[in-house]
Amino acid sequence: MSIEFSKQLSARETPIPGVVLYELPVHGDNRGWFKENWQRGKMVALGLPDFKPVQNNISFNEKAGTTRGIHAEPWDKFISVATGKIFGAWVDLREGPSFGAVFTAELDPSQAIFIPRGVGNAFQTLEDNTAYTYLVNDHWSADAQGQYTFLNLADETAAIDWPIPLERAELSDKDKAHPRLAEVRPMGPKKTLVLGANGQLGKALRELYDGDASVEFVGRAEFDLSSPDAVAQKNWKNYSAVINAAAYTAVDAAETPGGRQAAWETNVAAVARLARAAVEHDLTLVHVSSDYVFDGAAETHGEDEPVSPLGVYGQTKAAGDAVVSVVPKHYIVRTSWVIGEGNNFVRTMASLAARGIEPSVVNDQIGRLTFTEDIAAGIKHLLDSKASYGTYNLSNAGEPQSWADIAADVYELSGAARDSVTGVTTEEYFRGKAAAPRPLKSVLDLSKIREAGFDPRSAREALDAYLATSPAIG
Repeated sequence: MSIEFSKQLSARETPIPGVVLYELPVHGDNRGWFKENWQRGKMVALGLPDFKPVQNNISFNEKAGTTRGIHAEPWDKFISVATGKIFGAWVDLREGPSFGAVFTAELDPSQAIFIPRGVGNAFQTLEDNTAYTYLVNDHWSADAQGQYTFLNLADETAAIDWPIPLERAELSDKDKAHPRLAEVRPMGPKKTLVLGANGQLGKALRELYDGDASVEFVGRAEFDLSSPDAVAQKNWKNYSAVINAAAYTAVDAAETPGGRQAAWETNVAAVARLARAAVEHDLTLVHVSSDYVFDGAAETHGEDEPVSPLGVYGQTKAAGDAVVSVVPKHYIVRTSWVIGEGNNFVRTMASLAARGIEPSVVNDQIGRLTFTEDIAAGIKHLLDSKASYGTYNLSNAGEPQSWADIAADVYELSGAARDSVTGVTTEEYFRGKAAAPRPLKSVLDLSKIREAGFDPRSAREALDAYLATSPAIG
C-alpha cells in the first residue's frame, strides 16, 4: 500500500450534509509512518464539529472483502484507517430532504471522515489485515441498539458499486437481512425539551412548535425541575437542546422567608443542576432572564452591563445567569415586562376599563412590553439560525413607555378614555405595602438580537393583536 506523506490537513464536503472527508498529514520514513489521527485544536479550527468523543473502537479485518454495515447509529463518528485500505459507503438515513443520499470513497490511513448521527455507515476491506478505527461521542450500550437504523448492503436504490461483489464478500447474516430503503424508518433528529411548558412562555412555545415532533414539552408534573432526581435520572442522550421556561417569578413573595428559599431553589439550584447536565451531554441550554438583574440606573441596558439586582428575585435571576454562562452552548434570553396567556397587566387593565374603573398606575418605571409570542419566536430563531452563543436582550420594540402609558393605551384600545388612568410614582403606589424594589428603567438594547437576524415587533403592534384575541379578566 502506498501512502501519500506530508499532505496538508484539509476538508472536503460530500453530497451528504454534515459528512466531511478529511485529508490527514502522515509523516513517514524507512521505519514506517506517524499521523495525528484526531487533533482537536487543528480539526475544530478547520470546521470539524467539537463532538466530544468518549469511546475509541477498532475493527480488525483479516481478509480483503470483509464487508460491514449499513448501520446508522445514534451518535456521531470520526472514522479512519489504522492500517490497510477500505472502500467506504455512507447513506443518509435521517429524516429530511437528503434521506437516501449516498457517498462512497476509498480510505487509506491518510484520510478520515466525520459521520453525523443517523447517517448509515458501511465499509469493505480492500486489503488483508485492515484495521478500521472510529471515535464516537456516546458509550455503546445494549439499549442503544434499539435506536439503530439499518439498510441492506445490496439496496437497489442506493446502488452502491462495491469493488468486491457482495456475493463474493464476507458478510454477516444480520447484515444480509437488513431492509431495503423503501422499508427503512428514518432516524429522527435529537429532540428539544421545553421545561415549564404550562406557564406563559411554555404555552407560547407549544403554539409555535405545534405539530413538530422534534420538540417535547413537559410541565412540573412530568419533570419537576426542583427535584435533583428529575435531572439526574433523565436520559439526555436523545436531546440536543433544552429551553428552560420554568422559573419562580413572584417578585414580592420572594422577599419573604419562604419565598426567598423557593426563589433560590428554582432560579439557581435547579438551574445549576440543569447546567451540569447540559455540559455533560453537550446540550444547548436556553435560559430566560429578566430586566430585574439590573438596578434600573442606566437609560438603556446592554447585554454586557454588569448585573446589579435590587431584590431577591433579581438576585436569583442574576445568579442563574452566571451559572448558565459557563455552559459552552448557551443562550441567555433577557426579557422585560412579560405578557402572555393568563393573568397579566394588560388583561387586568382591559378588565378595569370594561368595568369603568379609573386606576392609579405607576408612571416612573420605564420600559417595553415583551409578549411571549415574540420571546418564543426569538428563541426559535436563535436555535434555528445557530446564532453565536451568549446573552441576548429580547423585548418588543418601539418607544419606551411607563406602565401608566401602557394602561392608557389599553383603555383607549378598549374604547375607554385615556385620562381614566392616573399616573403615580412607584413610591406613592407601594406606600404602606410590602413590595420588592423595582428597577425604574428597564429599556433593553435590542441591537445584538437584530444583528443576529431577529427584528422584534413593535410593542404597540403586539398589544393591538393581543387585545384583539385575548379576553379581559372578568
